[in-house]
Order: sequence, then C-alpha cells, then structure tokens
Amino acid sequence: MSAPGDNHQLALDRFLDAHPDVANELDTLNPLAAQAKGETLAQYRAERLHEAFEAEAERQGLFAWELTLKLTAESPDAFETQRLEVHKEVAQMAGMSWEEYCQLHNLDG
Repeated sequence: MSAPGDNHQLALDRFLDAHPDVANELDTLNPLAAQAKGETLAQYRAERLHEAFEAEAERQGLFAWELTLKLTAESPDAFETQRLEVHKEVAQMAGMSWEEYCQLHNLDG
C-alpha cells in the first residue's frame, strides 16, 4: 500500500487532470502575489492548489481526505469501504458510539 502522502499527491494530480481550468489558473499565478506573502511561487501555487482541492471536496460534501480516497480508490465500492473504516477509527478515537457519529456526520453506517 502507498504512503498517505503518495496517495494525496496522486489525488492532487488526478484532480488537476479533471479540472484543467484550475491547472491553467495555477500556471498563470502572479509571482508578485507570492512575493507579497513572503512565499516562493511554488509555495504559493501549492497553497492555491490545496484551497481548490478543499473547495471541491466541500462542493461534493466530503472532507478533503475523503476526496483523496475517492480519487485514489480502485473502485467506488473500495472508496466506500475505506471511507467507513476511517470514519469508524475517528469515532473510536473521539469516544463516540458509531450510531452517534453517523448521525453527527450524516453517514449511512
């Protein structure tokens, strides 16, 4: 299995492939805007990419980590299985019952 960082980078690459408008916007960023924030152009670009990725996740009603899973899972069924596994781990770490957690996050458990 790939490292989580590798999966996230793969998800970002797939996101950009599916959203050429975002890729174009990132390729034409103003270097002066990066300089004004005290960042390199690469840092500024990475920040904008993550913002766009998170906005897409929100648009789909997902957390960013869920969008990463969705874009890297082998199938929709694999995505749902992995997604529920992670949610179950989070519920357990939070000390919540699975039913309570599902209700809080609108999940079909």
